[in-house]
Amino acid sequence: MKKRILSILCSMTLLCTIATVSMIEVNAAESEEKVVDGSVLTMEENSTGYSKPPLTRGEYLMTGDCSISKAGLTRVYAYASTTANTEVDYIATIVYVEQYLEEEDDWGQVAWWMEETHNDYFLSTAKSIKVDRGYYYRVRANHIAGESAYDYDETASATDGILLP
Repeated sequence: MKKRILSILCSMTLLCTIATVSMIEVNAAESEEKVVDGSVLTMEENSTGYSKPPLTRGEYLMTGDCSISKAGLTRVYAYASTTANTEVDYIATIVYVEQYLEEEDDWGQVAWWMEETHNDYFLSTAKSIKVDRGYYYRVRANHIAGESAYDYDETASATDGILLP
């Protein structure tokens, strides 16, 4: 009887030890992610970023999003869109493609462009951008919607960084 109780106690101790070690390894793996200006540096093929809820749903603006994906050995595909609550006089999307600069631990601008339209509720834009291999890239976008140049809502979105090996 004593051997059986001792065996059960040893088994439970071993099980608790394995569970604890597994939790420590998972936490260590999660903390190894590098985050730069809100963007995680990933090994993914693509990434999508959305405007955050407190910055969205204004009088005119509903949502904004952007995405980046690999488009070959030396190209990335960048996309962004802005959606208004209803048809508005003015919608604009400003898109920035950025490269992670390891020496500065910050993002540097590679390309940018702006699209705008009038009397609409949706705007999207996309481009294929030539970039250098061996760096992380992300897309960041500003989304604007309103009735005039002085009466508008604005929000922003950003993707995680993807590596172009």
